[in-house]
Amino acid sequence: MTASPVNWELSRRTLPLDRPQVMGILNVTPDSFSDGNRFFSLEAAVERALELEREGADIIDIGGESTRPNAPAVGVAEELDRVLPVIEALAGKLSVPISVDTYKAEVARAACAAGAEIVNDVSGLGFDPAMAAAVARADAGLVVMHTRGRPDRMQAETRYDDLIAEVKDYLRDSLARAEAAGINPCRIVIDPGIGFAKSLQGNLELIRRLSELLTLGRPILVGPSRKSFIGAVLGKGEDARLFGTAAAVAVSIAHGASIVRVHDVAAMRDVAVMARALV
Repeated sequence: MTASPVNWELSRRTLPLDRPQVMGILNVTPDSFSDGNRFFSLEAAVERALELEREGADIIDIGGESTRPNAPAVGVAEELDRVLPVIEALAGKLSVPISVDTYKAEVARAACAAGAEIVNDVSGLGFDPAMAAAVARADAGLVVMHTRGRPDRMQAETRYDDLIAEVKDYLRDSLARAEAAGINPCRIVIDPGIGFAKSLQGNLELIRRLSELLTLGRPILVGPSRKSFIGAVLGKGEDARLFGTAAAVAVSIAHGASIVRVHDVAAMRDVAVMARALV
């Protein structure tokens, strides 16, 4: 097993990875799977971001398009209308970095100009050929994630001959694309894409074998929070998956994750810190 890098270089700061970093989720959408429409207004979104920071979030990840299974696509103009006012309002108020959850280069460029320091691309630079250059120009941190197909099709593509090998190959290609565009590897984090084009067993296998991705030489981010595979195991709805999420976070940390993307920041920060202490 290869050791994970100890820092993540962003556009305005260095984020140390000597303890698990907690990325708090802020969806400014009407239809995200867990908290859609709760923080859709500017006032509610800003207050929620500040609350996440108070709870201990190290990063606030702002998304303006739902990427849940079968979610419809959102146009660039609408996505910008959702995320830019929130980023602009928070840029001078938060002490932690802002991440923009988008696969569109135009949204990434505008978000970084407004104050975002990280681009979290669920397509691993695969959907928009201009994305890598946009991130490079902004000197932003980058998350490249594995998926298959766009959200409206991805759950029809969950069969793999060798899941871990195919995820690694995809992420290796994403890293090569990023580096070819001039993005320094120290700015890049990888995400295996829990819940994206994965079956129940595929999600469980990815977390169980997460340490195998460390051979790619980049820090690992995981996002299991409240997802349907937890509901399938426990037989519980989205609002009753806190403990299932905690188990997934703890095992992910034990197997090498450096960053966890979650809704319930205060609880999952304790889980992540304790899991790291135990291992």
